[in-house]
Amino acid sequence: MEGRRNALLFTLCFFFFSLPSLSSLPAYQTLVPTSHSLPSASPTSFQPESEPVSESLIGSGSDSDSSITLNLDHIDALSTNRTPEELFSSRLQRDSRRVKSIATLAARIPRRNTTHAPRPGGFSSSVVSGLSQGSGEYFTRLGVGTPARYVYMVLDTGSDIVWLQCAPCRRCYSQSDPIFDPRKSRTYSTIPCSSPLCRRLDSAGCNTRRRTCLYQVSYGDGSFTVGDFATETLTFRRNRVKGVAVGCGHDNEGLFVGAAGLLGLGKGRLSFPGQTGRRFNQKFSYCLVDRSASSKPSSVVFGNAAVSRTAKFTPLLSNPKLDTFYYVELLGISVGGSRVPGVAASLFKLDPIGNGGVIIDSGTSVTRLVRPAYIAMRDAFRVGAKSLKRAPDYSLFDTCFDLSHQNEVKVPTVVLHFRGADVSLPATNYLIPVDTNGKFCFAFAGTMSGLSIIGNIQQQGFRVVYDLMGSRVGFAPRGCA
Repeated sequence: MEGRRNALLFTLCFFFFSLPSLSSLPAYQTLVPTSHSLPSASPTSFQPESEPVSESLIGSGSDSDSSITLNLDHIDALSTNRTPEELFSSRLQRDSRRVKSIATLAARIPRRNTTHAPRPGGFSSSVVSGLSQGSGEYFTRLGVGTPARYVYMVLDTGSDIVWLQCAPCRRCYSQSDPIFDPRKSRTYSTIPCSSPLCRRLDSAGCNTRRRTCLYQVSYGDGSFTVGDFATETLTFRRNRVKGVAVGCGHDNEGLFVGAAGLLGLGKGRLSFPGQTGRRFNQKFSYCLVDRSASSKPSSVVFGNAAVSRTAKFTPLLSNPKLDTFYYVELLGISVGGSRVPGVAASLFKLDPIGNGGVIIDSGTSVTRLVRPAYIAMRDAFRVGAKSLKRAPDYSLFDTCFDLSHQNEVKVPTVVLHFRGADVSLPATNYLIPVDTNGKFCFAFAGTMSGLSIIGNIQQQGFRVVYDLMGSRVGFAPRGCA
């Protein structure tokens, strides 16, 4: 008996002393300013399209273990004749509009009903998306219809619908490719007003003459897309996915200049992951490269191959009034190897009626933290970086440094503590160039909204895994290789 007690005591002691402690976190890491500069509008990474060799029907359960990998490019690749400074300034403007729209949406949307009966002849109201004008940051190239017509589509975790511009246009914005004409596709099929798919729309209308479903999505800045709700075949490289519900927009205003539309990756049932759950086992991931230091393309993976073995996972939380966004539990933040006392888990809590909380978002660039948490974190970083030469504020950034003529500098480490996953950020994910003269800024910002957002600058270099079957999100460092 005494031997068992001693063995148990030894095991407990070993377990306790094996746990990682905050004191073991490094206080500083190296940043090499000369190897990072503002990214320019580099050409897209997409290769010529080839004929599909495999296909599956949504809901058939076929090819359930198949995976698809696609390159992603930043929306700046579709811009021409703009300087790096102009591109960065536009990115911050898009970012501000998007954050405002997401915060408004999260604050005011009521709890959704399971289904919505389509309104005959038109719409009674619109669903307001979390996206703002032109705020999609990453896009891919895919085929629509049969034969496939290839177009650029923005991918976004903040939207629940797949849509693209369609001919004939009552009103369409400028895009890089010819506008898709459903009359030239053998697989395009309108959806009846009585269909369960039509009733899943938050704002459904009914063409009373044809008895076909209509969709409408309005965006936070007053932009919108309206048209027919239909099923169509999408082609990803050499893989064809049949029967995807898409919005075929004949009246579109102000969105995504250059791209044809949007591939929604949100948690809702009409998003692409929501519709293709059986085909891809409800898993996808992306890795966004640091464009200021890498020539590799970013990528997105659908299917089991999306899950990295090195990922640290945190549970997804459910918002009772909004199922679009990916909510996670942020418990605290460490700066310079120590937990920041003023950053308490209570500041990030998602309350029982769906207010507050923290979301992971691919379309927001700069992480926003509720103001008290941001101020405490920023002040801790300023103390740790007091040896660096300060520079004037820039745009939304209030902590900037003059790193010109510096070969390398030591900067305080930053760790985000999610439930079950401590995510240690590379220095380039929080100290970023804002001009071509060596000015770097601390890439976080405060928000007066109760909603905090983990943006894509902080996600750079990680493979961010969305395992909807396991209801979890994972982060795998150095995941873009």
